[in-house]
Amino acid sequence: MQRGGPAASVSSNMAAPLPGRCGFFVEKKKRFCKMIVGKGKLFCGEHATMEGGGASRRLVCPLDPKHTVSEDQLRKHLKKCNSREKPRPVYYVENINAGSADQDDRPQVSLSERSSSELQSLVDKLRTAVKGLQCDVDDRVLSHPALQDELNNPKNGDSAHKHLKQQSSILGHLEELGLLGGGRCFVEFGAGRGKLSHWIHEALKAHQDLQLLLVERCSTRFKVDGKHQEEGVQFERLQLDIQHLDLSKVLMVRQKRLPIVGVGKHLCGAATDLALRCLLGTPGPGEETEPPQKRLKPEPSGPRPGDSLETAAPDSGPGPGSGPVLGLAVALCCHHRCEWRHYVGQQFFLQRGLGAAEFSAFCRMSSWATCGLRPTNQDWPPPDLTNQRGDDEEHVPADETDAVNGFLPPAERQHVGRLCKLLIDAGRRHFLKTKGFNSKLSRYVNMKETLENVLLTAVPSSCTSF
Repeated sequence: MQRGGPAASVSSNMAAPLPGRCGFFVEKKKRFCKMIVGKGKLFCGEHATMEGGGASRRLVCPLDPKHTVSEDQLRKHLKKCNSREKPRPVYYVENINAGSADQDDRPQVSLSERSSSELQSLVDKLRTAVKGLQCDVDDRVLSHPALQDELNNPKNGDSAHKHLKQQSSILGHLEELGLLGGGRCFVEFGAGRGKLSHWIHEALKAHQDLQLLLVERCSTRFKVDGKHQEEGVQFERLQLDIQHLDLSKVLMVRQKRLPIVGVGKHLCGAATDLALRCLLGTPGPGEETEPPQKRLKPEPSGPRPGDSLETAAPDSGPGPGSGPVLGLAVALCCHHRCEWRHYVGQQFFLQRGLGAAEFSAFCRMSSWATCGLRPTNQDWPPPDLTNQRGDDEEHVPADETDAVNGFLPPAERQHVGRLCKLLIDAGRRHFLKTKGFNSKLSRYVNMKETLENVLLTAVPSSCTSF
């Protein structure tokens, strides 16, 4: 409950509460509470203690301290509180995609706590690790005609236009790789409002047998899910952390076993690694020396014969209850939020003499690429540049203690940050290779649209798309 007081304590220059609304003034928001009150009441249930007169006192909910409940209604409330523990769905398998719990759990050290010599040693290790890496990032800004009318719509503001360009380019990459078609199950990780799936649906309206599975751990407002209720489209949203999702146990995925295409915009930090594990399984200790698994033909109920992607897809899906993984297109961001336990490129790091300590430091240093000092030019970067997915959900910014403004010139520090991102993504590409996939990193939009403008795409190695 916000600190505040009854309407009588508000200065005369403050507006009065709206008719039928609560008379409690919320100091933090500098306005009256907007909750509707009962007949003859001055305050809403949350602020009923202000009225006195023998009303039942309010208690903090034992399940969620963010709200209160009337004492005489506590027992009834606990049975229906949204924060109560609910039965877990069959596809919830705790920590199935999390990685080993035995990984290095030493305390994290911020960059500001390190000496200049320690930082220089880390930079030297980084430069040695990236030397000779075949991991270039191509400039590949594409578009898709499904979004053209919306891109030309003058009613869209700058922010909406920016995200439409990103969605258009992701669809363009899916199209170019042969991943955008019917007879497939598109799994959008970190779906938010579901706009990316919406445009995939718009692009494939002429196709039949389309599945859209949205995975988002948060309860999201202003979703566009209602636009997918059409014949020929199976749609489902799962409110679940990717860390605990077993795709092979999702009923919709099991029913037809359609080939799977993974997508995401933006998939923040460790969520990318969790999604890769969810799609392709957890990397084993000997995978780096073993050949990819044998490729199998798709199930008869899967895609139509003659599509080379389907016959080439490795049998590396999440389990026997799902179809093969055809490929993925994931917009990356927030490498500073990656975690060693979840990271799929651990063996890649270990082969280069690096471990959890260096990985943690490089993750922190990666924030220098987008959060460092900027040129003094007032036109760059634009004031609305953010590291957001575009669904009004802010990503957690890098820790201020990782700024280290006194170490290296700003331009060089940003370059080091980009090298950290490149090395982390190279480990992800190495993991994809062990699973039988070719992958690529592309700058899919201009940096003026988003500072986090790199897209990771992958298709089976036997395809000639790359």
